[in-house]
Amino acid sequence: MKVDISAYLVVGRENTNDRPVSQIVSDAVRAGFTCVQIRSKTASAKEMIEDLRESAKAIAELGKSESVALLVDDRLDIVLAAREMGIKVDGLHVGQSDIPVSICRKFLGKDSIIGLSAPTKDLIDYVQSADVSQIDYFGAGPVHETATKPDCGMDENGKVITKTFEELAELGKKSPIPVVVGGGVKLKDIAPLKESGVGGFFVVSAVAGAESPYAAAKELADAWKFCTN
Repeated sequence: MKVDISAYLVVGRENTNDRPVSQIVSDAVRAGFTCVQIRSKTASAKEMIEDLRESAKAIAELGKSESVALLVDDRLDIVLAAREMGIKVDGLHVGQSDIPVSICRKFLGKDSIIGLSAPTKDLIDYVQSADVSQIDYFGAGPVHETATKPDCGMDENGKVITKTFEELAELGKKSPIPVVVGGGVKLKDIAPLKESGVGGFFVVSAVAGAESPYAAAKELADAWKFCTN
């Protein structure tokens, strides 16, 4: 599968206002989102596998199993366990301090999708010099400080370093692989993000925490799709 990161949802049980994760996933994919990552710091492995099962089912019911990637944040063990149980999970997203990409690739195989969070500090230098032979895309940000992940973009002194659209435009030009950008992204950010030349945007609470996840997701996905850069 070739991953489409243009409209990318990140979601876990702690983000949904007590609604099922699969319901949020279904709404987002129906509205035009192209990639889904299940991420939770509170759910058990068993709960995450169940959320993957139901999300994969929801994506399949929409006829999108071959076009919308279903990924897991950080947990290689959960991807492997879910696959062993017959659940279609397409890959993994890892951070700089997670399991090394080379090990993830060894266990997941050449056809799986692997994304890597690029470090906020020295971002441009990093994407130009990093070995990208085993990854499919970079994740970068934040655009704004975000309560969903308050340590996103935090430096060694505890200061959050946000990225300007000018910096993101440079990033989009210099990265050898696609870049998806998030961190507090709102509807007003979509046009400048698209114009910057990055590969896509990711959101958590803008969809998962919305009163109507479908309506919120459709606004965002349409804004990206119909914005000309």
